[in-house]
Amino acid sequence: MNRLAYVCIDPGVPVFGTKGASVHIQEIVRSWRALGAEVTIYCTRVGSTVPRDMADVRVVEHRLPKSSGPDRERAQAKAAENLAAQAIEDGADAVYERYSLFSDALERITTALAVPGFLEVNAPLIDEQRTHRELHDEQAALSCLRRQGAAAARIACVSAPVAGWVRMRIDAGAQDRVVIAPNGVNCVRIQPAVEDQGRPVVVFVGTLKPWHGVQTLIEAKAASSGDWALRIVGDGPQGSELRELAASLDVDVDFTGAVSPEDIPAALGGCAIAAAPYPATGQASDQYFSPLKIYEYLAAGLPVVASRVGQVPEIIEDGITGLLVDPSRPDELAAAIDELAAAPQGRAAMSDAARKLAVDRYSWDEVLAGITEGVAL
Repeated sequence: MNRLAYVCIDPGVPVFGTKGASVHIQEIVRSWRALGAEVTIYCTRVGSTVPRDMADVRVVEHRLPKSSGPDRERAQAKAAENLAAQAIEDGADAVYERYSLFSDALERITTALAVPGFLEVNAPLIDEQRTHRELHDEQAALSCLRRQGAAAARIACVSAPVAGWVRMRIDAGAQDRVVIAPNGVNCVRIQPAVEDQGRPVVVFVGTLKPWHGVQTLIEAKAASSGDWALRIVGDGPQGSELRELAASLDVDVDFTGAVSPEDIPAALGGCAIAAAPYPATGQASDQYFSPLKIYEYLAAGLPVVASRVGQVPEIIEDGITGLLVDPSRPDELAAAIDELAAAPQGRAAMSDAARKLAVDRYSWDEVLAGITEGVAL
């Protein structure tokens, strides 16, 4: 196998962007290239933050016209058709698609070229679209998922809840092709760094949206009796609200704004503790994510204080690589951070354990190897 078609029809995920989904695309492409594949990316949104080591990757873009409602959904289906046609014309030895609504690109390419296909599912998108946005033709979205699942040699889901959601919506004959493949981290790109002198710096990295729990982290800083600084790396819809909250609580927070994936190692550099304060949700099934930021924290050798939700307790060993707290509890979060901020030797031991865990178990190359295992390429 030397030619890979990587497909992303989702207009909300720029291939070369700064959000976690964009990082996921870039890292999987890097791992395919490390295997010797010549990768061409077929997408609806390129983005503008192109890493230096990916400047030579060929990208075919089909931009969606400005539209909404049913027209938007039909435009996504047409983009999938057109990009698949281009991939078929270009030729490929395998196809890897990031699951998106209304795309049947993988089915089209694998059928035309008789090559293996890998479908990566990161979220229950149909449910998300229905709940948080607008979904007009749900039957078309379900049909695409069933056909894509039937055509894929492997369906890689980021968590057990996502895998369960997929299995309920695909044909019985495809269910044994579902595997769980959590996110990973580039342990070469992200390395441990020496802590800055002075007050320990607690860092959060991510898009500022409600489901990341940054409000709880700021409230924890206000409730803290310890001596530590807070750095929030990223921006998003909650940015202004969170800055106002910090000001109203008289909390000093270093809001860096959004940074490119290439600059994440520098943003983590000098920090002493990392936070992943995911909030409580109504149902356990809502915690279906695979926490990319936690893997990056581990690779940076940072002890992690995180909420006890979803996959998090499977990653963080309480007392070894970090501390787990109940979600949406600023008091518990503050107490855990205070404990680590006052214990430099304890942080050092956790730092070593965190880095070792990332290297041994969570590299992107290992993630891709698990997805492709047993498929002839």
